[in-house]
Amino acid sequence: MKSRLFRGKEMTFAPHPRLANVQMAICITGKDTETVSVCMIDIAPNEAPPIHRHDVQVDSILVVSGKGETYVNGRWEPVEAGDYIFVPQGEEHGIRNTGDVSLRIFVHHSPPIL
Repeated sequence: MKSRLFRGKEMTFAPHPRLANVQMAICITGKDTETVSVCMIDIAPNEAPPIHRHDVQVDSILVVSGKGETYVNGRWEPVEAGDYIFVPQGEEHGIRNTGDVSLRIFVHHSPPIL
């Protein structure tokens, strides 16, 4: 795989395949590399994907814009733009939008989940 530049203004967001009111722009998948998958996720106000875990993947999540709460270490913690969440494989985690505008996050899974 060669280096790539993904311009934010050119990213196309589509409905998440399993979550209502959540959009995603897929950047890197397992078809591109065996090591990671990368996407941007846009969560509508008052939406909360369910708390979940990945048995194989490690998650790295950067809050790009908006504000919300993340579920880590068994409790909800406030997050805002610039905050980073690291989730080891097998750990329960989640994120919810508590703001009035979209909560946008950059998500990196290793190995790829997409």
